[in-house]
Amino acid sequence: MEVLAPPSGLEAEYAALFTTQSLHFLHELISTFGDQVDQILLRRASRKANLDLSGELPDFLKSSAHIRTDPAWKVLPVSQRLQRRHVDIGDLAPCDTERFIKALQSTAQGIQVDFDDGNCPTFYNQIKGISNVIKAVDNLIPNVPLISESPVLMLRPRAWNMVEHNMMVEGKEAPGPLFDFGLLMFHCGKTLFEHQSGPFFYLSKVESFLEARLWNKIFVWTQQKLGLPLGSIKATVLIENVLAAFEMEEILYELREHSAGLNCGIWDYAASFVNKFGHRKAFLLPDRSKYVNMEKRFLQSYMDLLVQTCHRRGALATGGMAALLLPQDVHGDSYMKVLDTVTRLKLLEINAGMDGFMVYDLNLIEPMQELFRLHTVGENQLCRLREDVSVTPHDLLSMPVGGVTLYGLKHNIAVGIQFIKAWLSGKGHFFYRGQVEDSATAEISRSQVWQWIRHRTRLEENNTVVNRQLVKDLTEELLVELGPLCLSISAKRKLHTAADMFLEVVLKRHFPEFITSYLNQDHTFLSSQDPRRVEDQEQLIPQSKL
Repeated sequence: MEVLAPPSGLEAEYAALFTTQSLHFLHELISTFGDQVDQILLRRASRKANLDLSGELPDFLKSSAHIRTDPAWKVLPVSQRLQRRHVDIGDLAPCDTERFIKALQSTAQGIQVDFDDGNCPTFYNQIKGISNVIKAVDNLIPNVPLISESPVLMLRPRAWNMVEHNMMVEGKEAPGPLFDFGLLMFHCGKTLFEHQSGPFFYLSKVESFLEARLWNKIFVWTQQKLGLPLGSIKATVLIENVLAAFEMEEILYELREHSAGLNCGIWDYAASFVNKFGHRKAFLLPDRSKYVNMEKRFLQSYMDLLVQTCHRRGALATGGMAALLLPQDVHGDSYMKVLDTVTRLKLLEINAGMDGFMVYDLNLIEPMQELFRLHTVGENQLCRLREDVSVTPHDLLSMPVGGVTLYGLKHNIAVGIQFIKAWLSGKGHFFYRGQVEDSATAEISRSQVWQWIRHRTRLEENNTVVNRQLVKDLTEELLVELGPLCLSISAKRKLHTAADMFLEVVLKRHFPEFITSYLNQDHTFLSSQDPRRVEDQEQLIPQSKL
């Protein structure tokens, strides 16, 4: 096993993480399951190829019908600390120490400790983030509650598609999720269990019950190695892929001893339609800013089926994250407008039977908890079995009606480019027009631009064709608009690099499966994280040139 030298300034944290014992554990974990992770990715590629070649559409699996029709099985009940999780804080990259501490001090029921969508996986960020989690678990952070009294930590390792460049095991880069999960479990698992506060996880980008089965094998192996009882680990699976929507019961079944439920994630889920069927004109996804929301049939069906599936099996169903940010002026009209919008959208989830959801803005925690108090009774809504729901494959695959607007095209370009710029700066999210944007919104943004170019979609306003030249022209306009906001030569350079990379992604003939995979493997990202190449950081651009 080889591990890169510690990032500058984190020598002590690095030494504490990578002990002889933890390295031995990681080596065993990755050696045991690394090839199976590779098989997962190969199986995904094969499944996509079969869909493309056959022209078929997904359906509920005939081979596992006996699981769906058997009313007897349930998931094991979760611990008391998970029974009431009305409002979690989402997209919290734990390398952001200040925000992590504020979250631990908050009244939220849980924290999505995010090494995935809201996090940029530089080696510095991974080491800093995992170290901060360990300090929180060991009660080494001043002025925060004990881990048994603070919001529960819902640890979210990277998805299967991500690798850790800084660790080699048997000649291969370590799978990102095994690196994150292994270190978190080795250093925190027993302590969390002893304090009845975990270990709890979110599992990202799961596409099939076979992937859930692999996670279950990993959980069983890890519990045995660390001397924890079977079922100690609990995990919420994010259903953020259309193929996974057809296998929700099977996913719960595979994880029935370790399940904390399922979660809805609107933008990754919507982007997966482009990922799997984007070259088919019947699956043209209209402007998300105007026509795509949880009130549309394909998303409402997905949410209703998720709640019904979970509650039928005794599992908790949780919703996505409110990305809007409350303005600072609590007396202003814009404050009430944002609060009313979040309230309306989250009330849809509560009325659907959701047991909880996430917010990004910590100031939304208490208003949303009050929303649950007003509209629900008890710790959760497990008693709502949603027997009124009968979702068909046609419901799940029904594309919303609508077109493409110039505003929507510009917005998607802006989100995609600024996300890449944030990533090149070592950040996994940024703020734009009153809300937080992360890899999920970057995925749907670049997916829509790629698809609209592919199908030469016309703009609603003037019937202009969305083609390569139009997207290039709008990108140039955006650079002119954002250029003055870049206060250093380095920032300006990163903006232009990000624009070039965005264009490369959306102009490719074949759709790159994940923007994070593209960025994580790209030499520009890798070189930008090399401390020897940190240049121009202090060279401010003279104001006369802004």
